[in-house]
Amino acid sequence: MDKNFKIIVFVKQVPDTDDIKWTENNTIQREGLDSVMNPYDLSALQYAVEIKKYRKKNAKIIVATMGPPQAKDVLKEALALGADEAYLLSDKKFSGADTLATAYTLSQFVKTIHPDFDMIVCGQQAVDGDTAQTPSSMAEKLGIAQITSCKSIEELADEYITAIKDTRDFVSTIKAKLPVLITIDAQGTYLQPRINDYIRAQDTEISMLSASEICADTAKTGFSGSPTYVKRAYRAMKERKHTEAGENYIQLIKEEMDRAKSCEGMND
Repeated sequence: MDKNFKIIVFVKQVPDTDDIKWTENNTIQREGLDSVMNPYDLSALQYAVEIKKYRKKNAKIIVATMGPPQAKDVLKEALALGADEAYLLSDKKFSGADTLATAYTLSQFVKTIHPDFDMIVCGQQAVDGDTAQTPSSMAEKLGIAQITSCKSIEELADEYITAIKDTRDFVSTIKAKLPVLITIDAQGTYLQPRINDYIRAQDTEISMLSASEICADTAKTGFSGSPTYVKRAYRAMKERKHTEAGENYIQLIKEEMDRAKSCEGMND
């Protein structure tokens, strides 16, 4: 029997931006927040499902996330949408990780649990950070090729991939040897699970993994392994100041509106 074509999709549970709280280290406090799947990761998951449906019938979609126990919810959602296996990397030693520490942790998961993977599909970035650094850093740590801003796949063979990279400045065709990491921009998603999909998701066991179970050096994980930190966190306040010219313009508009109303009254 042929080996499964292993696709690993990393997803992230992002908080409701209207209810953000901060830790003493100025990182987002994720416990107890209403959260959803990062929209970019939802697009990545849909891309993996399409690969399985149209290009690699023997594909196996493995979804993973790093977070607190409540992150199981986003994994259950991913299972209902088409993933086959789910892993939650959950350990206090992972808390407060920046993009470097996160990339290290995720790459350790890959090396330890699924070293025979064929493809990693990630969202281009996360809406709670917008750095777009983690996927590229992870590819470097795994020593594999990466195609960011992947718009479409032209060819997916057993040993290589040819894909279209689309940025604001240029479009290019890239051929890379497998295994490979690709990142997907947020796009319209159509995945709609059926009741049987929800039932399967609830019946599928989620494997929880600690730092020791992925052979992670805890000096490189979480807050202790993060060379960058948030010095200050605050809500941006919008202040609008009217210039004299702007105020005159607004006054002219009001006068025109008043004249229009007067004309309407005369026509009546």
